[in-house]
Amino acid sequence: EVQLVESGGGLVQPGGSLRLSCAASGFTASIYAMGWVRQAPGKGLEWVSGISRDGNTNYAASVKGRFTISRDNAKNTLYLQLNCLEAEDTAMYYCAKGPDAICYNSWCFNTNRPRGQGTQVTVSS
Repeated sequence: EVQLVESGGGLVQPGGSLRLSCAASGFTASIYAMGWVRQAPGKGLEWVSGISRDGNTNYAASVKGRFTISRDNAKNTLYLQLNCLEAEDTAMYYCAKGPDAICYNSWCFNTNRPRGQGTQVTVSS
């Protein structure tokens, strides 16, 4: 059974930083692309970033240059470094399992992809 457990969220002031983690189990995470999606209150699911099995990355325009996705295949763990946070980044953040090793763009992480329970990020002064 696929299990994805996110952690690292919290309350941070605008301009601050957070590092999210996602521990994967129940499948060989190292051979799959992985990604992060988020959902703000009252809004739909939004793709944030994806990373291929081999470490190629892609980002939504709204977070490019501020967020960094990475993975540690030895630990079956996915990360998302969030810098220069803005109020608009407030959302529940979910990690998601990609459909294969190389699909890591926005269309690879639709609502049907397995994801965790999420970790809340709140950006407020």
